[in-house]
Amino acid sequence: MAGVRTRRRSEYADFWPGYVDVLSTLLLVVTFLMSIFMLAQYFASQEASGKDTALKRLTLQITELTNLLSLEKGKSKSAEDELAALQATLSSLREENTKLSGTALSGDEAAKAAEARISGLTSEIESQKKVSDEALAKVDLLNQQLLSLRRQIAALNEALQASEKKDAESQSRIKDLGARLNAALARQVQELQRYRSDFFGRLRELLKNRKDIRVVGDRFVFESEVLFPSGSNQLTPEGLAAMDQLASAIIELEREIPKEIDWALQVDGHTDIRPIASPTFPSNWELSTARAISVVRYLISRGVPAQRLVAAGYGEFRPLEAGIDEASLQRNRRIELKLTNR
Repeated sequence: MAGVRTRRRSEYADFWPGYVDVLSTLLLVVTFLMSIFMLAQYFASQEASGKDTALKRLTLQITELTNLLSLEKGKSKSAEDELAALQATLSSLREENTKLSGTALSGDEAAKAAEARISGLTSEIESQKKVSDEALAKVDLLNQQLLSLRRQIAALNEALQASEKKDAESQSRIKDLGARLNAALARQVQELQRYRSDFFGRLRELLKNRKDIRVVGDRFVFESEVLFPSGSNQLTPEGLAAMDQLASAIIELEREIPKEIDWALQVDGHTDIRPIASPTFPSNWELSTARAISVVRYLISRGVPAQRLVAAGYGEFRPLEAGIDEASLQRNRRIELKLTNR
């Protein structure tokens, strides 16, 4: 019995070292496999991290492109559509990448495809960026032109304001000059009224015995029969005498009126409504004008300054009486004298 036990112990002692060796080897193999598995996990996580970095960079590029494309107004619609398509593609790519992250060991081929798609998207983004750069250049040019236009408008506004200011000053000066001129004219009119009253008073005194000469308002009225024969513009002897008295009164008045008062004696010829037709006077216009001119010429010959005389003919168109009887027609045939200012 003792020998059997001794033999069994000897056999058991021989088997145990081999068993330990097998276990050690198995442990090394398991450790090696675990190391390989951990390395694979590390590389898979690194690859997934690289993809996230690429996706972040791509997202930043897309954001930059979106900001650039917002400045392009003419092509913004198409660029936004393309960007939306790119973002949709990027979203699907992210979903695929999420799926690939769950199956890291079997995702090499999908990752390569994703990288290829990312490369294509990057090239598309680069082309869109070039388009955006061109759009930005155009926008910069438009901004420069707009700035130049604004400067021109500002210069025009300044010139307009200066012109309006100058115009306002001119208007103020014109208004002031107008007021002064009106005041001066009013003074001259007042003075002329006084001299006119003196002149008419002297004429009344000189011609007080003449019943065929009368005063109508601010005018002296001579009946044509006193000065001219019927249908003629030649002064009668009686008319010449009346004009001599008139010339003396005008010359005496001229000495008294100040030179700054620009006065004139207006001589108006009038006829009745009966028509006249002769080689010398085809109508009453010619006859009335010729008679006024004859009076003016005679006054000039008697020393009255020509620049103080005005001749006008009214024909039959300014009657004093509306009737057609002989007395009314006689009153309408007349020469009127009026002292006025120019």
